[in-house]
Amino acid sequence: MIDVSELVNSKSGLVSRRLFVDREIYELELERIFARCWGFLAHESQIPNPGDFVAAYIGEDPVLVVRDSRGKINAFLNTCRHRGMRVCRADAGNAAAFTCTYHGWTYGNDGKLVGVPGYKEYYYEELDIEQWGLVPVAQVDSYKGLIFGTFDPEAPSLREYLGDITFYLDTFLERTPGGTELVGGTQKWVMTSNWKFAADNFSPDGYHFNITHISALKVGLGGRSTDRLRTPVPSFTVYTDYGHGTSLALENQPPRLPELASYLEGVWSQREKQMGELRAQKVWTNTGTIFPNFSFQVTDANHTIRVWHPRGPDKVEAWSWCIVDKEAPPEIKDIYRVQNLRGQSGPGGMLEQDDGENWNMCTESSNGRVARRYDFNYQLRLGQERFDEELPGTFVEGPGEANQRNIYSFWSDLMAGKDWTELIKA
Repeated sequence: MIDVSELVNSKSGLVSRRLFVDREIYELELERIFARCWGFLAHESQIPNPGDFVAAYIGEDPVLVVRDSRGKINAFLNTCRHRGMRVCRADAGNAAAFTCTYHGWTYGNDGKLVGVPGYKEYYYEELDIEQWGLVPVAQVDSYKGLIFGTFDPEAPSLREYLGDITFYLDTFLERTPGGTELVGGTQKWVMTSNWKFAADNFSPDGYHFNITHISALKVGLGGRSTDRLRTPVPSFTVYTDYGHGTSLALENQPPRLPELASYLEGVWSQREKQMGELRAQKVWTNTGTIFPNFSFQVTDANHTIRVWHPRGPDKVEAWSWCIVDKEAPPEIKDIYRVQNLRGQSGPGGMLEQDDGENWNMCTESSNGRVARRYDFNYQLRLGQERFDEELPGTFVEGPGEANQRNIYSFWSDLMAGKDWTELIKA
């Protein structure tokens, strides 16, 4: 039996390496974290029409996200109730029904079982059709275009779960009246890393940036230049309840690409009208993670959201999308799409390759029997957390590891089996 209390000491900033390599811990995560928390499924722009669907995951459970014929967004386990075959093997499309290719059970896009071969001849009409529809995700909801789901019917509402982090999410989800959409398809790649390395790196880990990514920064990738290495932009990290965290810049820097500079100048001039005076003047959200495994990065030249799908204690499958203002001109959307591919977000991006190599090696080197005895150190700026009178959350100036301590504190509570009444903080 795992004693979670011995694995995380958030007050001391120490975290056991077992979190990142132990099979028993990983299996418990699937049950107590991924089967309970809200997980990102899709963006509404991916399924705009009745019958549209996309494949997704919550933990290792395959999920089918469907806008049914009446326009309602649903999510179901993508597995036939008869023998478990995937009822849909496509990544996306449009369908009125889904037929299992093993024995032919057919389900409507509302999840109901509508066809069973041999229903009269073999089942003698005794099979209870109403009881054998697709297994629904217990709660499905969206926040400004982002669709989430949870298998836990007792989980707090999505809005409550997101909590104060929405104050910061809104700075890119609604910076123009039309909201956002995804462009350029889905990038997918696999790393030999534990999923938590990626999630806490995007929480974010500002400490690594000028070390890990020095080569890319020197040539100006990702919209940054060597001038910014010499004169860093003042910044904060901020965390909120339920393990969420993000970073804020005190001032926004104009992008190096003139086309983006011209577009963003117009967008920024409308910030106060769209977001209010406080956020328009003080909040430039950058990188963050919604616990457990949904991350975002919205910089001057890089707009991405992604999910870190767990595939074992030492494997993670990353899914990444480019997110843009729906009202942006087509040429601007395409610039962001290309920047995502070239600069950071994906297996071909220079920054992503740097990160992936780090996470892979951290996982591998922590798997040894002796290495597991020694904790990871998350003590950067420990005890320097503070509150802001105007902004929600808990702040640390500059790069720090308070957000990571917040992640593993909430992780520890979930893994200890606490119910939602205990997890909801005043």
